[in-house]
Amino acid sequence: MKNLKVLVVAIISLVAVSCGNKKESKVEEVIAKNNVIEVIDFHSTHRCVTCKSIESNTKHTLDTYFAKELKEGKITLQVIDVDAKENYKIAEKFEATGTALIVNVVKDGKEEKIDLTDFAFSNGRDTKAFSDQLKVKIEEQLNKI
Repeated sequence: MKNLKVLVVAIISLVAVSCGNKKESKVEEVIAKNNVIEVIDFHSTHRCVTCKSIESNTKHTLDTYFAKELKEGKITLQVIDVDAKENYKIAEKFEATGTALIVNVVKDGKEEKIDLTDFAFSNGRDTKAFSDQLKVKIEEQLNKI
C-alpha cells in the first residue's frame, strides 16, 4: 500500500513537471514567431519588365541566401496584387498602390516598415547588384531580431 502511494505521488509529480515545461516552450515559441522579417512584393495586375524583375530578383535573393530562414519562418515572402479586392487592406496598410517592395520587420509584436521601392526600381534589372544589396539589407534586419 505504501509503495502504491509513492508510485501515485511520483506519477502526479512527473505529469505536473512535464506540463509546466510545455507552457514555457509555448511562450518561447509565440515570442519567436513574433520575430519575423516579412518581405512583401506588391504589384498591380499589369506589370512592366522591371516590376517582374523585382519579384524574380527578390525570390532569387531569398532562395539563394536565406533558404534556412525561409524554411524556419524567420523570413516570409508575400507577392501581392494590389488590384485584387481581397488584398485591399494589406495594400492600404503599407500604402501600396502599385509596385512596391517592403521589408516589414516584426520584433516582439512591433512592426517597422522599410520601404525599398526606390532601391528596387533603381536595381531591378541588375540581378547581381539587386541581390547583393538586398542581402545586406535583410542581414542587417536579421541581426536586430
